[in-house]
Amino acid sequence: TGTGAYLDDVAACGGDVIGVDWRIPLDEAWDRIGPDKAVQGNLDPVALQAPWRELKYQVDDVLARAAGRPGHIFNLGHGIFPDTPIDNVRRVVEYMRDA
Repeated sequence: TGTGAYLDDVAACGGDVIGVDWRIPLDEAWDRIGPDKAVQGNLDPVALQAPWRELKYQVDDVLARAAGRPGHIFNLGHGIFPDTPIDNVRRVVEYMRDA
């Protein structure tokens, strides 16, 4: 979390998959690390607290920024908060299965 300023350095370390938090747009992160690396992220975990309409908008934004590139691992940009409504988590999982 909060590693956007170091993203180029992280990518240069040689990992195959780079985790990206929600503070940097996914497409920008991918442009910086290069197309040869997989990217994991980057839904803001706070979005899981929102009503479905807003949550779906945030999920769709992450997917649009991934643009169908191979190697995208949809995930939160950080851990899940203890008070996150489990129904929202389920709904995102179901939505992603159908995407």
